[in-house]
Amino acid sequence: MERFSGRRVLVTGAGKGSVPRAAPLEQCWRFGDDPRRVNRVQQRCAPLRRDRQGCGGTAEPGGGSGSGGEPDPDRSREPAKRDWEATEAALSTVEDTDLLVNNAAVAVLQPFLQVTKEAFDRSFSVNLRAVLQVSQIFAQKLIARGAPGVIVNVSSQASQRAMLNHTVYSATKSALDMLTKSMALELGPHKIRVNCVNPTVVMTNMGRLNWSDPQKSGPMLSRIPLGKFAELDDVVNGILFLLSDQSNMTTGATLPIDGGFLSS
Repeated sequence: MERFSGRRVLVTGAGKGSVPRAAPLEQCWRFGDDPRRVNRVQQRCAPLRRDRQGCGGTAEPGGGSGSGGEPDPDRSREPAKRDWEATEAALSTVEDTDLLVNNAAVAVLQPFLQVTKEAFDRSFSVNLRAVLQVSQIFAQKLIARGAPGVIVNVSSQASQRAMLNHTVYSATKSALDMLTKSMALELGPHKIRVNCVNPTVVMTNMGRLNWSDPQKSGPMLSRIPLGKFAELDDVVNGILFLLSDQSNMTTGATLPIDGGFLSS
C-alpha cells in the first residue's frame, strides 16, 4: 500500500520525543516509499535539530503527561527575533516537501506559583512559535507550487485537562490545538489539511524510566479506561493516518491517542 510514494516529509524534532529517529518516515518505507528519498529529507532537517536558535532541540518525553519532556538546562536562550531568523535560515536548506509533522516540543514542569519567565518564554518559543513559523513557511511554499499538503501537529492530552505542575505546558498545548483549527480554516482553500494528535504518556525509553514507579504511574493509569500508556507505534500510526489520503476529509481535528483519558 504505497500511501506515501513520491512524497517528501519534514519532521521537526525527529531525533527525540514521540517520533524519535523520524519514526513515521521509517514506517513510510514499509508502505512502499523510497528510503533514499526519506534519508535525504531527514538529512536536510538536521540543521533544525542542531540549531540552538531554531526550532529543533526537543526534549525527551516522560517528564510531562503528553509528548514533551524536560529541556536541557544548559541550552542557550536567544531573543525571539534571532530565533525566528535562525529557523527561517535552517528551513531555507530544506527541499520542497509535501507533508509536515510538527513534533518539536519541550515541557518545563513547574507549579503555577513558581513558573518563571524563562520557562514561559522557552515553552512558547518551541511549542507555539516554532510550529507557527515552520508551518507558515511550509504552507507558503506549497501555495507557490500550487500543490496540496498535510500538516500534523503533535499536541497532548494536557491541552484539554488541567494537571498539576503543567501550567505552561498545558497552556501552550491548548493554544496549539486552536492554532491547528485556525490553520485548517485558512489553509483549507489551498488544499492543505491541518490536524493534530493528542497523546497520553508515551512509552519511549525516557517515558518508561520516568513512569516505572507504580506510585507515580498508578494515579494516571487509573484515569485511562484502557489501563495503559501509549506506545510509540500508537502515536506514529495516528500521525500516518492523518498524513495519508485515507483522512482526506479530515481537517481541523484533534485526535486523542490516550486510551480514553479525555473521556474519563
